[in-house]
Amino acid sequence: MYVGRDMTELSMIPKSKWKDSELAFFHHSFQQIAPYLNAEGQAIHREIIEEIEARGVKRTEATYTKGTRPSYD
Repeated sequence: MYVGRDMTELSMIPKSKWKDSELAFFHHSFQQIAPYLNAEGQAIHREIIEEIEARGVKRTEATYTKGTRPSYD
């Protein structure tokens, strides 16, 4: 379960100031509703993806303590 700032608050903050967990959660959420997003929603999702890629958040190997996907819990 995500516990953190909601999209209303985050929309007033640049993506560079978002936490990794917020990026991961909202990326996952937007992925789930992608077919239903309007142009504005698609633009926000693209910005989230670009920020994730810029930070290098993506993990390709699991470790003993972490899986391959960032956790947003």
